[in-house]
Order: sequence, then C-alpha cells, then structure tokens
Amino acid sequence: MRIATWNVNSVKARLETVLAWFKEAAPDVVCLQEIKCEDQAFPRAPFEELGYNLAIHGQKTYNGVAILSKSPLEDVTPRLPGGDGDDHARYLEAVIMGKRETVRVASIYLPNGNPPDTDKYAYKLAWMDRLVARSRELLALEQPVVLAGDFNVIPAPIDAKNPETWTNDALFLPKTRAQFRRLLALGLTDAVRAASPGPGIYTFWDYQAGAWQKNNGIRIDHCLLSPQAADLFVSARIDKHVRGWEKPSDHVPVVIDLDV
Repeated sequence: MRIATWNVNSVKARLETVLAWFKEAAPDVVCLQEIKCEDQAFPRAPFEELGYNLAIHGQKTYNGVAILSKSPLEDVTPRLPGGDGDDHARYLEAVIMGKRETVRVASIYLPNGNPPDTDKYAYKLAWMDRLVARSRELLALEQPVVLAGDFNVIPAPIDAKNPETWTNDALFLPKTRAQFRRLLALGLTDAVRAASPGPGIYTFWDYQAGAWQKNNGIRIDHCLLSPQAADLFVSARIDKHVRGWEKPSDHVPVVIDLDV
C-alpha cells in the first residue's frame, strides 16, 4: 500500500499539478492538507475518474484536509477529539483495507503557531497535546496506524538547511520539538528518518528569497507509524522534483510503502 501525504496549498489553484503527480506516482492512499475549500467545492470528479474514493473535511479559504483512497474508506472521523469550539478543519481519520491488513490513516494539518508570542502558539501546543492523547488511544488498538501530514514541526537541526534562521520560529522552538518527541516516545516511528537518517532531506521550500533555487528547505511533513505499521514498513521517499513543476505547492509529497 503506497501512502502519501501532501500539503497542496489549495487543491483548486493547483489542480493540474496535483493530478499530474497522482498519475505519475499512482498512490493507493493520499492525505492532503490545506485544500482551502469547503467539502462541496472540492473538485471530486477528476480524482474519482482516476479511481479514488474521497473523504473531505474542508472549510472556506483556509485549512482543510482530505483522504483519497483506491480502496473504500471506512470509519471516517473528522476533527481531533478535545478542543471544544475549535472549528478549524485540520484532522481527518479513516480505516482502509489492504490485502492482508487494515490500516488506520490520519491526515493532519497541525497549526503553524506563528507569531510565537501570540495565542496562535498556545493553540499549537494545546493542539499537539490533543494529538498526543489521540495517538495514545490509537496505539492502544494495537493495529497499523499512519499519522501523515504537515506537522509544522522541524524536529531537529538536521531537518533544516539553515537551522539558525529558524531559532525563534514556532516550527522550531524547544517546546514545539519537545511535543513532537512526546509523540515519538509513545512508540511512533518517523518513517522518513527510518529510511534516510542523513542531512539534506526537506519537504518545504518557501516561495520567498529563492529558497527552492538555493535548496534552503526544511522537513515539516511527516509520516509517523505505529509499531504494527512499522513492522510492515518497506520504504519512504520524498518527491522533491515536484517543487520544480509549473505552479507548485511550497510543499512536496512524502511517500511510504507498507506491505499490507
């Protein structure tokens, strides 16, 4: 089962680019973030023509997540538990049958948190508390789970070309990284790091200051695996070349293969 995650930065604005990658990569499951449209406005038809079932949790103009799967989506659950009154469309969970195993997949768009001296950062940390709590519940099921998405977390200095420039950013503050380590400490595996522990691996290049041309990137899009999913893990890759396409997102797809 080929599972991918991609912050597309508006599915309607980048539809041709997104469809071109779908045709090239032929993923079985895709978690999308920042679709930036309400459910009814999502361009379903071209994806359905490619054979995908869709679960969408969107909102107007901002945020929005989706899961697309060639197999039927079951037990579809929008919203991260907790956070009463939180109306941001940032979390969507579904169960997908493989040939031998069932996989629970979540599409995650974690809050950015900037500027860090505002309520936005408190919201980010509280949201991560909720994600830790939900992850603990999912791990208790003792089944393959993949938490995939734009986590807006640079886990370590190795995950940035120039980490010193991110010192005061909400993506890299010590409290942010500590929250991410809490997730890993539950028993989750960072799939990309399991496959490629070295430097120079990024998933995001800003549109500003020639970041793409200078390879001034950061790694903030992640696939975290439960122990049962990690046992099925085959490979991981980042489709970096997509950033150089016409009208690209500032993120690129992260792709993992599980033997299910």
